[in-house]
Amino acid sequence: MSRKIARSMFVSVALLILCSTGYAAGDANAGKEKANACTSCHGADGQGGSEPNTKIAGMSVGNFKKAMQAYKSGEKNNAMMQMFAKKLSDQDVDDLAAYYASK
Repeated sequence: MSRKIARSMFVSVALLILCSTGYAAGDANAGKEKANACTSCHGADGQGGSEPNTKIAGMSVGNFKKAMQAYKSGEKNNAMMQMFAKKLSDQDVDDLAAYYASK
């Protein structure tokens, strides 16, 4: 295998790993600032509220982003979450995902 092909394969695999883990996609500090609306249901720092399945602290970036996309598209049916998710930009979702993953 030539060095050029090997280098291209290495770069491709490295990019795939970085993208699939959500590395550097969002800013946790910005996410913290955007999380105020989340606290009424998900509690302070996303630890969960009175409803079941409301803990989002520690959720992986990928799972958080998938859930938000599912709410935006209507695949996941929850009127409150759909309303909030539809208002979020992709950057908002990335920042919130980074923030909650850091908890």
